[in-house]
Amino acid sequence: MSAITTINPANEQVLKTYPLLTQQEVASLIDNMDKSQKIWADESLDVRIKAMQRVALLLRQNLATYANLMTTEMGKPITQALAEIEKCAKLCDYYTFVAKEFFQPELIQTGYKKSYRTLEPIGIVFAIMPWNYPFWQVMRFAVPNILLGNAGLLKHSPNTTGSGLAIQELFLQAGFPQDLFQSVVIDVALAPFIINHPKVSGVTLTGSYQAGQAVASEAGKVVKKVVLELGGSDPYLILHDADLSLAAEQCVMSRLNNCGQVCIAAKRMIVVKAVKDKFIELVMQKAKQYKIGDPLDPKTNLGPMARSDLRDKLALQVEKVIQEGATCLLGGKPEKTQGYYFPATVLTDIKPDSSVFTEELFGPVICIIEAKDEAEAIFLANNTDYGLAAGVFTQDRERGEQIAVKKLKAGTTAVNSLVSSDPRLPFGGTKKSGYGRELSREGLHEFANIKTIIVQ
Repeated sequence: MSAITTINPANEQVLKTYPLLTQQEVASLIDNMDKSQKIWADESLDVRIKAMQRVALLLRQNLATYANLMTTEMGKPITQALAEIEKCAKLCDYYTFVAKEFFQPELIQTGYKKSYRTLEPIGIVFAIMPWNYPFWQVMRFAVPNILLGNAGLLKHSPNTTGSGLAIQELFLQAGFPQDLFQSVVIDVALAPFIINHPKVSGVTLTGSYQAGQAVASEAGKVVKKVVLELGGSDPYLILHDADLSLAAEQCVMSRLNNCGQVCIAAKRMIVVKAVKDKFIELVMQKAKQYKIGDPLDPKTNLGPMARSDLRDKLALQVEKVIQEGATCLLGGKPEKTQGYYFPATVLTDIKPDSSVFTEELFGPVICIIEAKDEAEAIFLANNTDYGLAAGVFTQDRERGEQIAVKKLKAGTTAVNSLVSSDPRLPFGGTKKSGYGRELSREGLHEFANIKTIIVQ
């Protein structure tokens, strides 16, 4: 393969073809990035903050352009694309506001005359990013790391190549050094070369469990820091005393946003038997409000899936779950129309041994699972290899918080709300959903040398 071609998933039309870089070209680029990073790391924090503030300004000035690019490349409804760009701008706002506090050396009282810890950049961070949030996934790694003084080398998903190159140009327009942030158009076979390159200091991946295994294995050979945000099979518990209207609204919104192509979506709705029928009734009412359509139309709330292979895989998974005994109440099959559309789907009567517990269904498929009581609901919630996020709905908030803190095995848990990433809160998973954290203060530490200074 010598080039990457992007395709509009709404109409299957070719958008653009991009030539692939060679290994020699990538090596030369890394050399240039290394030089730029060293210069950037010596800049004052004030200079770095002002540059990142310009990024926020440019994001807002070009909001419609970036959102349109995103929607055209991967099918996200335009209203959601606009919100994603604004969220990226708010990410810049947050880190530029807290940077001086977070980067301040921390004095520690010891027996020495002076002792403290400080953060210093480690160099070039290689990021392998997915297509489902083409700007947000990239910016949440890039903003804190570039503010810290690192450089960012991005390999974006092939179908969102244009978005990756637009982010590269964004940093240039904001006044960052020429080679500080680069989006490389490469074949995935070149990833091991980059991971092993002596001038690349860390790797971050958002992707599948299998991709995480491959990256962690490769980085482990050369002992490089890795952050992995992998798949999820997020359980949302609906207990007997839940506000069912709120639970249905939040669960459906979580599951069908971005056409269900969200790592932290409500993938398993586990509802106690006493309220199951009413909950299903409310879910059906909400799910039927999601109609497929042109993602550039502001009225559309369910766009196409990002690629044909993703749609076809989801169709096979749904068929498999039905064969395992599930009942399909809505949707269930791809639309027979131009574009990679899959309708809002509702599956019930899902058994505890269903593949829903072991596979991530990455699309607009609502899976409702019955539990006889709270104890079984908690057991079913944790009965998965994944641990990205989880939620619980109950009008007893204190009990809900106890379950969220003590019982649910996940990186993020929510009570009476869907789970959403927030720049102010650390984000990441446990078990096969990965390790390491992004965002908040913790996101700054992953690719920093936390240096201890002792003066006597």
